Amino acid sequence: MSQVSGVPEPRSTALPQALGNALRYGPFHRALAEAIEHRGLSLSRLRAHLAARDIAIAESTLSYWQRGLRHPSVPRSLAVVRALEQVLRLPDDSLVVLLGPRRRAPEVSEHRPAISELSQSWAETCTLLDEFTGVSGVPCNSDLDLATVIDALRLTAEGGIGELTSTMVVRARRPGPDGFVVTHQAEPGTEAEVPQAFAVDGCRLGRVRRHPSSAGMVFEALFDRRLDEGDTHVFTFRVTLAKSLRSTSFHRTIRGRMSAYLLRMRCDPAALPVRCTRVVREREGLDPIVSESLLCGHGGVVSAYFENLGPGVAGIDLIWD
Repeated sequence: MSQVSGVPEPRSTALPQALGNALRYGPFHRALAEAIEHRGLSLSRLRAHLAARDIAIAESTLSYWQRGLRHPSVPRSLAVVRALEQVLRLPDDSLVVLLGPRRRAPEVSEHRPAISELSQSWAETCTLLDEFTGVSGVPCNSDLDLATVIDALRLTAEGGIGELTSTMVVRARRPGPDGFVVTHQAEPGTEAEVPQAFAVDGCRLGRVRRHPSSAGMVFEALFDRRLDEGDTHVFTFRVTLAKSLRSTSFHRTIRGRMSAYLLRMRCDPAALPVRCTRVVREREGLDPIVSESLLCGHGGVVSAYFENLGPGVAGIDLIWD
């Protein structure tokens, strides 16, 4: 049985694989939870061990930390985290390194757009669709089913979205479709000319239209052939942005049935979020109906996979320090 003592306890030299992986890849709350479980301590006993080392912390705070609801602040909580390493018999700095680099507070407060601002911007961007709809007389993409999407997202050192590469698999509902209309919405405040679209493969860039105030754009990905009914087509395009404001989420709006969606987000190693969550919402602004913590693995890559999606939004929410 463990005894409360002010004398340092010997560190374990052999750690179980789950704990070792958590300490290597994070996030912090997963590593802490694995270490507490391996040590076999209740939170009250863990708090007593810390108190014996003159570290005062509420049991509720420990609970928040291990569930990922809160994150230790740097540098105020460094002494507590180092004491946790001792009590849990972990290698020195194994939890500390998961806190991430300390960042200076921004000189100018960042404006986070409210849901009403986002909705207004989206509505303004969607007015651009009228031009594309008018060509064929039918709604955009109504002749196509979007079966599978793979989004590869790169975040900048500031935590903003730097680049999005999307691969799409579409299936023709009827003969005739020869392109796909893409609607992209950046956060309000982004310059209208900043997002740039590029064809990668399986398509060429057609018309590009931007809204002067909504930070959104609509563009055509044109195929090299007309599809027959039941044909599938795979194409890839890229959108680049120049933006320093940290992103708190990235999601894709799903308008019909989608069999599979994969979102891979690559974070800058010097600017890792403290928590990533896979989420599905019925629409923007509502509480998620699916919310699962994600592992930010080696190289700062986090992935979210979704199957059999219906109308709604799906993606990754981010929490920074």
